[in-house]
Amino acid sequence: MNPLVSVNWLSQNLNTPNLVVLDVSLESNIANIKVEFPGIQIKGARYFDLKRKFSDLESRLPNTLPNPKYFSLACRNLGINNNSIIVVYDNIGIYASPRVWWMFKIMGHKNIAVLDGGLPSWKNKKYPTESIQNRVLSEGDFKAKFNPNLLKKAFNILENIKSKEAILVDARSNGRFCGLIPETRKNLKSGHIPNAINLPFLEVLKDGEFLSINEISAIFKKLKIDKRPKIFTCGSGLTACILILASTLISEDNHFLYDGSWSEWGQLEGVPIF
Repeated sequence: MNPLVSVNWLSQNLNTPNLVVLDVSLESNIANIKVEFPGIQIKGARYFDLKRKFSDLESRLPNTLPNPKYFSLACRNLGINNNSIIVVYDNIGIYASPRVWWMFKIMGHKNIAVLDGGLPSWKNKKYPTESIQNRVLSEGDFKAKFNPNLLKKAFNILENIKSKEAILVDARSNGRFCGLIPETRKNLKSGHIPNAINLPFLEVLKDGEFLSINEISAIFKKLKIDKRPKIFTCGSGLTACILILASTLISEDNHFLYDGSWSEWGQLEGVPIF
């Protein structure tokens, strides 16, 4: 399935059997992006509670990927099946939805796509919406097929600093990357991982939608992000997934996520920081 679909595509396929539309909107966002249409959802959508039900609540780090068993159970509670065709969106446009797309990919589900432009683009086209619903759903049969090879740990990052086998791309703002502004979470050092390239996630977006493939390709080329494997990082593993999706749109090269991201690296003792 194409990793990115338009609101026109979703409108035309909204009644497709096995289609599941997931609203993955967050209550707040660190980027302080204004929510234009609060309190509504795409008609028929189900709420995917990323923070409370699809993160490891026992982890000291935010947004940590839950284990496959817990993820599978939470998906079944949402009525998601192994044969479900899933479209995810958020109420900002593009923010949390690529994170959920990545989560399903690492859990082995291929029929998953992000709605380009999210709820704002859908609403602006005057496609059907409704007030946020709490639906009673039949239990699904979803079972994850976890692929740990797509995930990187801190020791992998340490090894890569020396080997430079992969390119490390940081999705945080330039101010945070360069240590010019304080981190948004307490007890974190400022700066970045050595050898990292800075590509703030907003630079691959315009008006809540992804730039064209040619424009994204030009950005990657300018930053000399070549065909080596790519490890993406950010503050908490969320906006890095925006860059993973952008990279996937233009290349089939290997893409990995450092899930701990700066929330972990910025508080580790003895690791190098620039």
